[in-house]
Amino acid sequence: MLNNKTIWITGASSGIGEACAYLFAKEKANLILTATRVDKLQEVQCKCVNMGAQCVILPYDLSDLENIDELTDKAIASFGKIDTAFLNAGISQRSKTLDTSFKVDEKIMIVNFFAPVKIAKRLLPSMIENGGGTIAVTSSISGKFGFPLRSAYASSKFAVYGFFETVHAEYFNDNIRVVMVCPGRIRTNISYNALEADGRKHAKMDEGQDSGMSAEKAAKKIVRAIKKRKPEVLVGGKELIMVYIKRFLPGLSRRLVRKVSAT
Repeated sequence: MLNNKTIWITGASSGIGEACAYLFAKEKANLILTATRVDKLQEVQCKCVNMGAQCVILPYDLSDLENIDELTDKAIASFGKIDTAFLNAGISQRSKTLDTSFKVDEKIMIVNFFAPVKIAKRLLPSMIENGGGTIAVTSSISGKFGFPLRSAYASSKFAVYGFFETVHAEYFNDNIRVVMVCPGRIRTNISYNALEADGRKHAKMDEGQDSGMSAEKAAKKIVRAIKKRKPEVLVGGKELIMVYIKRFLPGLSRRLVRKVSAT
């Protein structure tokens, strides 16, 4: 089904992005992989090629907004078009609002929101010209409700929902589909790489994260949703019930969130 389809994944060197890359590679997709760490990208690339996929790596730090148009142009040029973009790269947070440097707020918004927005705005014209395409974007259950120690992170994920659901509505008739990927607690390095109040890495695995769903299991659900072009996919464990409590019992949701451990 994905043979000769081109898929670009950001945040592809570990976690969900890496696990999804292997699943796409097994179906002989043409892959473009982006992340900051060249050595890790090369390892993932080698495994994907051994699975029979063509695979190009484009290392990049998405906090550099200035050259994202050039990055996107390189991605398009790699195989001549992009059928699916999985904008998965992101950075989390572990600090209370008043303790957090504005520079940290800014960096999180740049990586999680402005970078995928800029990629999408550059990518969409070529997708439309080629008859359509799919943009999958990693949000979070924190994009559904505010969460302690996540003020900037939750804000960025709320913003992602607003922008990309609008894209879905505006360009539906051009055969553009958006898949909102909404993870709960997945066992990845996201807590290890999260920013603390002064911008330093959290540098430890949170207990809740460590007991979460494996990246491989999450990837199976995500890849299935992307292939079916589903508007939204929730992935995780029992923590996903909070999404439904927020929807149907918002007062209870607010009380529960105040008591939830954020680590």
